[in-house]
Amino acid sequence: MRGTGFAVLEEFGTKIRCLEYGVIKNPPQISVPDSLLAIHNRLLVVISQHRPTVIVLESVIYVQSYSTAIVLGAARGVVLLIAAQHGFPIHEYPPRRVKQAVVGYGGALKNQVAFMVRALLELRETPPSDAADAMAIGLTHLRTPSVPLTKKRKSEKTNSWKNFIETKTQADAATGRRIPFC
Repeated sequence: MRGTGFAVLEEFGTKIRCLEYGVIKNPPQISVPDSLLAIHNRLLVVISQHRPTVIVLESVIYVQSYSTAIVLGAARGVVLLIAAQHGFPIHEYPPRRVKQAVVGYGGALKNQVAFMVRALLELRETPPSDAADAMAIGLTHLRTPSVPLTKKRKSEKTNSWKNFIETKTQADAATGRRIPFC
């Protein structure tokens, strides 16, 4: 939670580019609630600037420390709350799958992920690892046919895969682009 990476990617046709990325850094002396509030506020600014179409997260990972798991869960909770408040579909990908999709090896190191993200998105500099992870998750999403974790609201009709795919295709065609927020 002291360093929370984010990225906004845009897919237009076969081209993917990064619109913005960064790491929300919270100093150790501020409280956990204040850190969560800082994450919340920064993400709301990014969302209002870029108007993403989906929220993409790394799925819950196994950690050996309970305190680390609680902190990670709290930060994820902030992102999930924002997604729910804005009605964004939510997609999750396991870390090994993200590394496989971006580097070609599920056991890749963080510096390898950052290097490949830089190359794939044609960035001028290698991003910080937390931001590179966010971009890698976004790249994985854009390269993977997926179904959101969130369910359609009752007012939305989705009776079959055919309807879902047609609706999604029409929405993508109408905007000409897809923008995941990771």
